[in-house]
Amino acid sequence: MASQIKVKNGNENLTNMSGLMLVGGLVNELNLDKDLEQLPGVHFDQKELSHAHIVKSMMALIAIGKPYYDAIELIRPYPQFFIDTMALPYCPSSATLRQRLDLIGHSAEKQIKDAAIELVKTKAPALTPIETSVGNFVPLDIDVSPFDNSKTQKEGVSRTYKGCDGYAPIFAYLGTEGYLVNLEQRQGSQHCQKDTPEFIDQTIGFCRSLTEQPILMRLDSGNDSKDNFPTEDGIDFIIKRNLRRESKHDWLELAQKEGKENLCRDGKRNWTGTTSVGIDGKQLPYPITFEVTERTIKKGQQLAFPDIEVDTYWCSLKSMPSNEVIFWYHDHGTSEQFHSELKSDMDLERLPSGKFATNSLILTIAMLTYNCLKVIGQHSLKAIEDHPELEPVVIQRQKPVKRRRIRTVMQDLICAAGRITDTARSRFISLGRCNPMSLLWQYLHTRLMQPGTA
Repeated sequence: MASQIKVKNGNENLTNMSGLMLVGGLVNELNLDKDLEQLPGVHFDQKELSHAHIVKSMMALIAIGKPYYDAIELIRPYPQFFIDTMALPYCPSSATLRQRLDLIGHSAEKQIKDAAIELVKTKAPALTPIETSVGNFVPLDIDVSPFDNSKTQKEGVSRTYKGCDGYAPIFAYLGTEGYLVNLEQRQGSQHCQKDTPEFIDQTIGFCRSLTEQPILMRLDSGNDSKDNFPTEDGIDFIIKRNLRRESKHDWLELAQKEGKENLCRDGKRNWTGTTSVGIDGKQLPYPITFEVTERTIKKGQQLAFPDIEVDTYWCSLKSMPSNEVIFWYHDHGTSEQFHSELKSDMDLERLPSGKFATNSLILTIAMLTYNCLKVIGQHSLKAIEDHPELEPVVIQRQKPVKRRRIRTVMQDLICAAGRITDTARSRFISLGRCNPMSLLWQYLHTRLMQPGTA
């Protein structure tokens, strides 16, 4: 049966990015215009279009999931809403956007990172810690995530450890919400440990400007180095060890002697425990938590030789039980979801420029945008918690929701359709009766536009 809905062209002034009002309201409260007013060595002719205007234009494109220059040409025919929400003198062209970002390069990265930290400090509802048996800690997850840029000639693209050509940036996320507190663009072939101690020191400085709570830093085995052990008070860590040439059989012997055997199925035995002496008999700087698994039956088949699996972890919390150390390290895997939000939800994996410095700048702008979207998402959860009637559909959840995914924020709040009208010397936007998120959207707009809201 043919559809009963007919199509016609209308003259209504509509937008499919109403949520830029939320993003623009957050970023316009920051001091970007002043901080980016003078950048050493950067000279340009378009004085009416400042560095901050260029950064905010790119932010808007990233916020709607279109982080490439030509996307702004879709806005230019009817730019007034874009101009008003992001506080711009006019809408730049794709060529202007590309040229100015190339010109700015690395010069503005510090100022933009400071703005991203300030946004979290002043607008984030909370930095939620994890609750352990030895106290509460705000998790700090640091990890490298390769960006696949295969079949391109971009500067800095090279073979990554994942087997693809691309970049290998490093990220640092704070809190169970996953606020992005630091990042660094890197060439694909750069080893994950190179320059990481300096990155950690800088990251801890950012974290300490946000919270005085104890911090638990978590790193994977690629960063197994004593150079990464923090010495600052209030910073503890769990770092997965790299076994290198250590014998798995020696670890099995140690585990059977000192560890606790856990109940498993037939053909599988597992031991966990903590040791202060390594398998070579030497005293260790920090205790090692181990988990050793021996399998004699795998997929229903009897093995000729046992399969031994060994996982070991450095942990500065000497009183934390071994099973808890293992659990909280596995919780570090949540950061892979944050990587996915950047790479997939915000479509940033294939960065738009051929220049390494420009892509580094765009990734830093994405850090500020990511935190804007994360703040909006967390405020929406808090709003629904305080005012359940704002949630359009009652969803039976098995456990409380701690964070809202960036894709959900973009789909439900940022890319909401709205009708713009000019009446009595004022401009209004209406989300319409068919939008189930309209009440929540209006609540967020009212709350986030209040100075000092947190």
